Amino acid sequence: MTVEEVFARVDELAGRSGNGAGSSAKIPLVELTGGEPLLQEEIYALAEKLIDAGYTVMIETSGERYIGRLPREVIKIVDVKCPDSGEPDTFEMKNLDALSPEDEVKFVLSTRRDYEFAREFTREHWLAERVKQVLFSPVFEDPQGKWPGLEPRQLVEWILADGLPVRLGLQLHKFIWDPAMRGV
Repeated sequence: MTVEEVFARVDELAGRSGNGAGSSAKIPLVELTGGEPLLQEEIYALAEKLIDAGYTVMIETSGERYIGRLPREVIKIVDVKCPDSGEPDTFEMKNLDALSPEDEVKFVLSTRRDYEFAREFTREHWLAERVKQVLFSPVFEDPQGKWPGLEPRQLVEWILADGLPVRLGLQLHKFIWDPAMRGV
């Protein structure tokens, strides 16, 4: 789909009435995600077009691509991959300098080692003071046993014991659909 086609579909889904600056959407929030959105060169033009039309735009990214090319108005949700993710060295460190106070940083944790990494990364880079929210999300156990899960209660106990200024983020799609389902 072209940027124009995606924009038209967003307008349709959002119930946007009219064209131009005076128009409004029943649903003014758009989140760009799925796979890695920054792999699509058109994402930058789409984000700009959505912002110009009055939408609040969020983008969820794996953190491996530089976020500094996005319009500053885009709210960025940036993952930092933990050691047991299988992708621990993929985070683009330049992204720390491109974060704004409205952005969020997310860690998906599967072990105590992941937790300790996220805790230290958060402290070392002053994330709680630099972004709107730092999220710690537990991994759900794979139903086929491919990977272990981390009980949300255990994660909460660690967060409370350390007094971390972070928010527990439960991945709601894991409650709604099978935790191993992809593409949701």
